[in-house]
Amino acid sequence: MIDLSTTYLGLPLRSPLVASASPLSKDLENLQRLEEAGAGAVVFHSLFEEQITAEAQSLDNFLNQGADSFAEASSYFPDLPSYSMGPDAYLEHIRRAKKMLRIPVIGSLNGVSSGGWIRYAREIQDAGADALELNIYFLPTTLEVDGRATEDGYCRLLEDIKRKLTIPVAVKLSPYFTSMVNMAFRLYRSGADALVLFNRFYQPDFDLETLEVTSNLTLSTSDELRLRLHWVALLAGRIKADLAITGGVHTAEDVVKGIMAGAQVTMLTSALLRNGIDYLRDLETKVVDWMELHEYESVGQMRGSMRATAVEDPAAFERANYLKVLGSYTLSR
Repeated sequence: MIDLSTTYLGLPLRSPLVASASPLSKDLENLQRLEEAGAGAVVFHSLFEEQITAEAQSLDNFLNQGADSFAEASSYFPDLPSYSMGPDAYLEHIRRAKKMLRIPVIGSLNGVSSGGWIRYAREIQDAGADALELNIYFLPTTLEVDGRATEDGYCRLLEDIKRKLTIPVAVKLSPYFTSMVNMAFRLYRSGADALVLFNRFYQPDFDLETLEVTSNLTLSTSDELRLRLHWVALLAGRIKADLAITGGVHTAEDVVKGIMAGAQVTMLTSALLRNGIDYLRDLETKVVDWMELHEYESVGQMRGSMRATAVEDPAAFERANYLKVLGSYTLSR
């Protein structure tokens, strides 16, 4: 009997397949279907700082600079009523979900400053969430904010929130740090119980006919998985925080690769939006089939077997492999 069980954020999960933050969690029926389809846990859609700000009419400056430079600037954010779920409704949604579901429910906050975040982090905990995911989405666009100041802001925000909570906290990161390993270690020392790699920035495009800046959602593909595998494999076994992969998980092979790199869980959004919630069942079946074929008895047995400190050639994850890869390419005729 194949054992798919794992732990994440100290929570026992029946499976490493976790539904990551997405619009699917806004509907209680969808949440129930996710549980029935085999999700090990569900991460709620994010409560955005802008929503908290719209309700409280106040927002601390991030590092006392660039108050209007956070990712979802207020001019791009929809009116609160059109977003369908303000802070109070979000908390009530968690309460109802916890009464209905047996799997862990992970709340999500998206923003860059303390202010209302600390209050709502505590209220998400009080509403019954089993854990909290901090989606720190900051794009420094002012000339005066340097990399160290940005990193300090991440750690300070995490420390502020951890002091107010008893539930575990995960930090969802972007890949755009000069020293990813050091940043991961700093966040762990600041209290991160898990790191989620990586956030996907929804970058604008240009409409050349109307000469307007446009925004649209592009779903991920398995091609995006390599960046996540690379950094999880480098971090696994080197920091004690749990690791989660999000972005690019679409197939059973993607799930297996993520676990072998060292992740506790692999998270899905685009695959579910593209294929439907019931796709989880098919994915789990294929993961089990792969494990049986390759004689693995449990997820724990697989985990970390391909991390950088466990493979025969760890240079494959580092610069030493760069010239080798370039040299292996041959021009097609």
